[in-house]
Amino acid sequence: MWKKLYPPLIFVLLVSVNLTFAQEKKVKRMIRVGVTQMVSTPALEKDQKGFEKALAEAGFKEKVNILYDRQNAQGNLTNAQAIARKFLVEKFDLIHSITTPASQEVVKLIKDIPIVFSSVTSPVEAGLVPKTSRPGTKSGTNVTGVSYHWPVDVQFETCNKFIPKAKKWGTIYEAGDSSSLVQIKEMREAAKKLEKELIEATISNSEETTQAAQFLAGKVHAIYIIYDDTVLSAFEAIVRVCNERKIPLFTSDGESVQRGAIAAYGLNFFLVGHSAGKRAVRILKGEKPGNIPWGRVGRFSLVVNERAARAQGVIIPPNLLNKSDKIM
Repeated sequence: MWKKLYPPLIFVLLVSVNLTFAQEKKVKRMIRVGVTQMVSTPALEKDQKGFEKALAEAGFKEKVNILYDRQNAQGNLTNAQAIARKFLVEKFDLIHSITTPASQEVVKLIKDIPIVFSSVTSPVEAGLVPKTSRPGTKSGTNVTGVSYHWPVDVQFETCNKFIPKAKKWGTIYEAGDSSSLVQIKEMREAAKKLEKELIEATISNSEETTQAAQFLAGKVHAIYIIYDDTVLSAFEAIVRVCNERKIPLFTSDGESVQRGAIAAYGLNFFLVGHSAGKRAVRILKGEKPGNIPWGRVGRFSLVVNERAARAQGVIIPPNLLNKSDKIM
């Protein structure tokens, strides 16, 4: 009887062993990518979609051979620090950090896991790459990525063409965001060049946005919002004040135009994330992040919103409508 049972038992045992090996092999192939971002905005969501699209095009498909752990700090720096510690302790294979503050936290803490940043204004000033590392060069560390350098002067000049008679411009930004400080410095210079008065309102969190907008109302002829993640996460609060007080509202973020701004001269965040994703692919295929040059994305477009213009009492000049890449 035992002789008759041996062959089936051996067969079952071999099948079981092969299945176990196959499962272990499958688990080893599953790559874990941690995603951290400071806040949630339509632009940043497009950044992540572009990133994942680039990986999928290279064969890294979610739940097939790659898993994403998407984390949002909800505008809280303590949360961003906790997310960085989580990624370190759980030893993720790669980290995609979106926005300057989120990137700063993972770069400060993590030195042995590849980090790919995106939607960052000034990687050098933010301490993400060495001071000697310029755009298009290698960092020599565990970090690479994609930044954008907003042409603040050109953006502000473009928005000024919509209402050239406006002499007093207001802006709102988070005082603790290093990338915002870089942009504000350039905006001051642009305003001075155009002989405009710039009135600034600072916030420390998104809940203060409404109060900041109300502070500017009555003091300015128009408002221009730089790319500040904290402010843009509460952009509707600014829109409400501007619609009520008939204050023309402009922004650098094309994604925010559909939310109630008259116009923006900005970039495509999907392409920002896609470019960062291509760098991640190279890392997952064996290259060291420090050997992959970080760089900038500089493709911009003019987007206008006619309904927002009517709500805020502005008639868009025909020549600007003709130059627009997208009209809502």
